[in-house]
Amino acid sequence: MNRRGIITLFGGAVAWPLAARAQQPAMPVIGFLDPRSPDALADRLRGFRQGLKDAGFAEGQNAAIEYRWAENQTDRLPELAADLVRRQVAVIVTPGGLASAMAAKAATTTIPIVFVVADDPVRLGLVASLARPDGNLTGANFFSGELTAKRLELLRELVPATTRVAVLVNPANAENAKTTSREAEIATHATGLQIQVFNASTSREINAAFATFVRERLDAVLVGLDPFFNSRRIQLVQLATRYAIPTSYPARDFAEAGGLISYGANIADAWRQVGVYAGRILKGVKPAELPVVQSSKFELVINAETARMLGLEIPPSLLARADEVIE
Repeated sequence: MNRRGIITLFGGAVAWPLAARAQQPAMPVIGFLDPRSPDALADRLRGFRQGLKDAGFAEGQNAAIEYRWAENQTDRLPELAADLVRRQVAVIVTPGGLASAMAAKAATTTIPIVFVVADDPVRLGLVASLARPDGNLTGANFFSGELTAKRLELLRELVPATTRVAVLVNPANAENAKTTSREAEIATHATGLQIQVFNASTSREINAAFATFVRERLDAVLVGLDPFFNSRRIQLVQLATRYAIPTSYPARDFAEAGGLISYGANIADAWRQVGVYAGRILKGVKPAELPVVQSSKFELVINAETARMLGLEIPPSLLARADEVIE
């Protein structure tokens, strides 16, 4: 082979892989918008990534994820949502509740959005109906305020002497706070408990609320479901422990952190469903074709070590119904 032939062959060998790489489709990008920080969400993020995997996608392999964390500064959510829209992501997931879902909804009417919210998404104006969402949004709905009466009932069963209960809500999450407060008030008629609603939207206000619980000699506390409270669950559990106040929480990760009792939807499973839906949308399915999923699995978790520390004996009937007892 002459010199010119060798150069031509070599040049073709170099050009071929470059051309092949150029023809490869760009990796789809998922926008991820959440009002918290990632530090305390490892289990839920695993659920989300598992859902993506179930739908045929793996982060860094055939899909990329652009994370936007508001670090508990919900006023940053619109700016972060707008940034994801400018980057022209293929889908935006908002597993952190109503505030992030509404920020994404306000930012785009064309990019698909997959949410997780605690209240009725039809009433909230996110979708037209559960079965046929319409528009560019769909997702998962798990119950929060609707479980308040059940959580109060379980708390009283565990602590029979309870008569006065503090209900802690976050006024910055107005819809959740309103629903929880309303359901707690309704529950007083069935349980005979006296309910006092307290607000907290910062770490300092959480500390002040617990100091008030002690000063007013309240018997127990019910913590409302809220992304901010979830991000501050270590603080909440430590305060309840320090002041020896029996406290009910809305999700199992509070009980795993040392909280006395939790009852609520399996939120990690809701995040998994968000991952599945995001993957299906990447494959071309329209949000309007994906009905809103409603949680059907609710978990009762009791921390037996915390119960012993508080001098509480867990009734056998409650133990029999618990999904998990943490020793």
